Amino acid sequence: MQVILSSPLITTSDFDRIQPIIDLEIVPMKELIFLVEEAPEGGYTARALGESIFTEADTLMDLRTQIRDAVNCHFEESTQPKVVRLHFVKEEMMVI
Repeated sequence: MQVILSSPLITTSDFDRIQPIIDLEIVPMKELIFLVEEAPEGGYTARALGESIFTEADTLMDLRTQIRDAVNCHFEESTQPKVVRLHFVKEEMMVI
């Protein structure tokens, strides 16, 4: 393998030392947080923080199933988060 080093500060021996760091596997995410809100038209919506995952359902039980399915589709088994946390957000308005 030929390596072209663009920095004069890095030598070939330095590259041999850092190569194991470059070859590390991606560490799976430990936790994924979903913001859960009541939808204005009824039901619930959930969106993941830091990932492009969005789902919705009519009941909380169905939403949990939808979230599980969405996470399974979005991640490979080796990189799936170990825990999914649901953060319920409820907006209320008060007239004073």
